[in-house]
Formats: sequence, structure tokens, C-alpha cells
Amino acid sequence: MTVITKQPVNPTAHLTPEDIEAIGVELDAIRQSVLDDRGASDAAYIRKVVDVQRKLELGSRAVLLASVFPPAWVAGTVGLSIAKILENMEIGHNVMHGQWDWMRDPKIHSTTWEWDNASTAEGWKHSHNEIHHTYTNIVGKDNDLGYGIMRVDEDQRWIPMYLAQPLWNFINACFFEYGIAAYDLELGKNLSIPKEKRSETFKKNAANTLRKIRKQATKDYVVNPALALPTGSFLPTLAANFTANLVRNVWSHSVIMCGHFPEGVETFEKKSIPENETRGEWYLRQMLGSANISGSKAMHLMTGNLSHQIEHHLFPDLPSNRYAEVAPKVKALFDKYELNYHEASLPAQVYSAWHKVVRLSLPNGFLETTTVKNAPEQLKTLWAMTTKGPKVRRAAQARLTQQARRKQMTQAA
Repeated sequence: MTVITKQPVNPTAHLTPEDIEAIGVELDAIRQSVLDDRGASDAAYIRKVVDVQRKLELGSRAVLLASVFPPAWVAGTVGLSIAKILENMEIGHNVMHGQWDWMRDPKIHSTTWEWDNASTAEGWKHSHNEIHHTYTNIVGKDNDLGYGIMRVDEDQRWIPMYLAQPLWNFINACFFEYGIAAYDLELGKNLSIPKEKRSETFKKNAANTLRKIRKQATKDYVVNPALALPTGSFLPTLAANFTANLVRNVWSHSVIMCGHFPEGVETFEKKSIPENETRGEWYLRQMLGSANISGSKAMHLMTGNLSHQIEHHLFPDLPSNRYAEVAPKVKALFDKYELNYHEASLPAQVYSAWHKVVRLSLPNGFLETTTVKNAPEQLKTLWAMTTKGPKVRRAAQARLTQQARRKQMTQAA
């Protein structure tokens, strides 16, 4: 899937400007109906989730005090993993979106919540709420699309470095909270600037993030294991905390990858976005640049309802427990305007996203034109593109592109 403006068939070509603005009006009406209906049941929902999460975490940590015994280690680790996922996904992410600010409860408010994560709340809210949700899937503007370290579109020039992106993506999944913290700080860009020329804002934010990381590491890898010393459970508790963080990171990474990166989700180029993008145009970009995950209520809860990623991107400030309610109305709007409502199971979306990571780590057309019979010759071409200069890469890429087009034409015939 390439940027929407360069596809052979633009999936929005059949829409008139009037259609696009009508979509905006209808989506605004759906959003307003939920805003008008928020009340005690919604408040009870989030308070119950917070209460359950805190009790689950406390109970799991208590069990881990005896984690020298394998059953206690397993039970405590599973419980702590679930508690961390709930805190990050259904609580922290959504509270910091301001979804529950209307309750005016200072304990569950976007201005006061600090989550169990390496990123500071303020840094995350800027990079996620202000940048990602504004510039969704715009190549070069939305760093959530590949987190600034991966090739995410065929129109991005391939260079040998991208061969390693499946490995980078795996490492990023395992240590996702730290990758997001680095992304929030725009660490790569800022570290390339001489130390004396770095902005005071960056220095302040970096110091705050380091303090947050120290606090999180002290809690998980010093204090809680130390409490288990009397039972001889220091090392098992240490391992349990590391495992719970790993599980949380891989789960969060997988859910977020499924929301914007599977094959078929649209990307956009900066110059194609109008300077004064209308409400309808913004809505349309969210519709096409997001994907849902089908599943049970329990799965939706564990994803922070980001399994309803389309609805979340359309209505990021609505209570997450209402996304399932509005999803059929949103899908009906997709059908009405003949747009693709991208939804699949979690395994299917994870496979699709990883397939795209691998496909784009290689030159355009490489996977499509490689067979068992021609694999040795294709690998020689890839080696030449990796070890020789830009001129060789351009010539080899032209051949691969031509071969891929011929194959597509043959299959179409």
C-alpha cells in the first residue's frame, strides 16, 4: 500500500467535496449523541476498572512475596502483567486523552494522571494527543507511523539500513515503553545537535523522563524485590517484574501496530493535506488511516478499547467504553459512502503488520518477484543493492519494479 494519492485507484475518488463534508456532519452527530448521554454509568465503569486494577496489582505483588514457590511466581506474574496492561491501556491512555475529564474527579483527570510507564504524562500527551492524532498516518509528520525508525511506505527511498527493521521492530516491542519515551523526546534529532545548542525545553524534558525511568525502575527492580528478601524471593520477584513489563510492552506494541500498520491501511503524503483541512477531510483521513481488531469484550478491555481504533481516532475524547456502541453506526457510514472498514482478528492484524514490516525492509517488488527457483539470483541482486552505491541500487530497483508490474499484469490477465 502506497500513499493514497499515488495509488492506481484512489479509494476516495468517488467522493465529492459535498460527500466529505456530509461525512463530517454525520460523525459529529454520532459524537454529540454520546456527549449528551454521558453519565453515572460511565463514571461507575471507569472507577470500577481503576479499583480492580489497583487491587489486582496489590494482590499480585503480595503473592510475589512468596514467589520462590513456582505456583506463586506464575500467579503473581500473570496478575501483575494484566494489571500493568490495564493501567496503561484502558486507564492511563484513555484518562490522558481527557475521556473522563467531564467527571471533574481530580483522581481520574488528564491533568493529574501519571501512569506506570517510562514516558512522562506531559511528554506523551504532546507527542500522541497533539501530533499523532492531528497528523495521523501522514508520512514524515506522524512519527507513530513506524516510530521514526522504520520504512513505512513504498514511496520512501529504500536504503540498506532498512534490512534491519524487523529486528529493530522486535527490540522496540520488547522495550516499547523506553522506545516511546525516546520518541516523545525526539531523541535522535536532539542528540544530533551539539550539546551546547540543545534547547532548554529538551533538556528539561529529558531530565523529567530520566527521573521517571529511575522511579519506575526503583519500584519494580529494587523496592518490590527487596520486600521479598525475608522469604528468599528477591530474584524470583525481580524476574517477575521484568517479565510483567516485557509482556505489557509486547502487548501494547502489538495492539498499536494493529491500529495503523496492517496491509491496506492508508498513508498520506504531506503535500496532499490541505493547509486548511476541513472537519470532514480530517475525519476521512482518520477513517482510512486506522484499523480495528475484532474480538470479545475481554479482549477489547485489555486493548484499552483500541481494538476500536477507527472509532478512537474519530472520537479520541469519548469514553472508551462507548466505542463498541458507536462502532455499528460508524461502520454503516463506511458502507454508505463505499469506504473500506478495515477490521480483522488480532492474529490476522498482527501477521499483516509484521508482513508489512518485512516487506518494506526489502526493496520494492523484491518479495513479489522472488520464488524458490530464482531466489539465488534475487539474493545476488539484494547483495549488490546493499553493498554498492546509489547508482546500482537505482538500476536494480527499476528492474525489480518492472518485473513486479509484469507479474501483476500476468496475474490480472
